Amino acid sequence: MGNPSAHAPLTELVEELLAVEGPLPIVAAGDPVLRRGTEPFDGQLEPALLARFVEALRITMHAAPGVGLAAPQVGVALRIAVIEDPAPVAEEVRRARGREPQPFRALVNPSYEPVGTGRAAFFEGCLSVPGYQAVVARPAEVRLTGQDEHGRALDEVFTGWPARIVQHETDHLDGVLYLDRAEPRSLSSHQAVVERWSQPTAEQAARALGFELP
Repeated sequence: MGNPSAHAPLTELVEELLAVEGPLPIVAAGDPVLRRGTEPFDGQLEPALLARFVEALRITMHAAPGVGLAAPQVGVALRIAVIEDPAPVAEEVRRARGREPQPFRALVNPSYEPVGTGRAAFFEGCLSVPGYQAVVARPAEVRLTGQDEHGRALDEVFTGWPARIVQHETDHLDGVLYLDRAEPRSLSSHQAVVERWSQPTAEQAARALGFELP
């Protein structure tokens, strides 16, 4: 589990964050914590504090609202993220994007690898890059490994939109923002996406804005 004294700064940071009621402040792009990457979780937070931190991430994700949140997005450089997606979308969107409901879960020390060569490209946003979305081509299916907050092994294949969520959140833990993987010509304000590019796929946006889809 490591040296407890070496973990003191992280413990103090998390306890300070949790001392305030309500959702945690979300860090915006430009803060170095989003680019430094994270250290693997090996007991830096004792179980009760870890449980409180995971719950705070859940509350913050719901309040934003979002379908995932990584620890660096609240200023904590630990390899921990949470996801949950009730998938409240129209049937045609669900089919086109493979967006199936996902229960709440914590991802501890996650990593992913593509399964097959299929790729899918859709508009994607980020709570740390408010106001904008862009099209990101990602593997359509990935194998995610890691643990949950109780140390139980996680080894699961995700497809469709759930695969996109776990890739997005795991990328955060490596200091990668979705914009690093995005098609630059697709960058659009959230309002433009709502007004112009709300179709189930990104094909119309690709034609109009001049970029290619996989």
